[in-house]
Amino acid sequence: MLRFDIISIFPGAFTAVLDESIMKRAQAKKKVSFHVHDLRSFSKDPHRKVDDRPFGGGPGMVMTPQPLVDAVRKVKGRRKAKVIYMCPGGTPLTQAKAKELAREKNIILVCGHYEGIDERVRALVVDESLSIGDYVLTGGELPAMVVVDALTRLVPGVLGKEASLEDESFERGLLEYPQYTRPADFCGNKVPPVLLSGNHQAVKEWRTAQAQARTKRFRPDLMER
Repeated sequence: MLRFDIISIFPGAFTAVLDESIMKRAQAKKKVSFHVHDLRSFSKDPHRKVDDRPFGGGPGMVMTPQPLVDAVRKVKGRRKAKVIYMCPGGTPLTQAKAKELAREKNIILVCGHYEGIDERVRALVVDESLSIGDYVLTGGELPAMVVVDALTRLVPGVLGKEASLEDESFERGLLEYPQYTRPADFCGNKVPPVLLSGNHQAVKEWRTAQAQARTKRFRPDLMER
């Protein structure tokens, strides 16, 4: 079982995501477990404050080290766990990276806010930083949800058909080929005849060609890699 511990100042934000669809079924199958922790409950400040002004001046606030370090250490306990801080400057999340992380047994996700976290937190308790893209969000909650979703579906036994993973986008360095379903003719737009032919080899070749063409058109950078 893959266990996720998520540390956030907005723990309620995760309820709708973790209690629906594949996440809900994965928990029911005991393939994954989710544990969300309120960072403020670890603060020693009488007002449960978790941020302060940055040394050296500048706009915004910075998350203070005490609540974060105490939270990670308490949640981690004596378990071996990978601690990941979600931030724009982290290692990009790719399908290959998701596969690597999905092999872990315990993952702790730290959701940053404001102008980020005190750098000493990274030195003391963070193993690596992870980013879901070259843009800035209000906080680390949405990125953490993306990571949880990407990893959960890779855990063996979570998806109904493991073979469905093989042809997904990025699995072979390509985008996925176009998909069609009934009706065969919709508003004059017809399904490619090869998909109705029953010739499995021809279908396979068509899909490969379409995946290559789509990747070349929309993500030429993947072709270059």
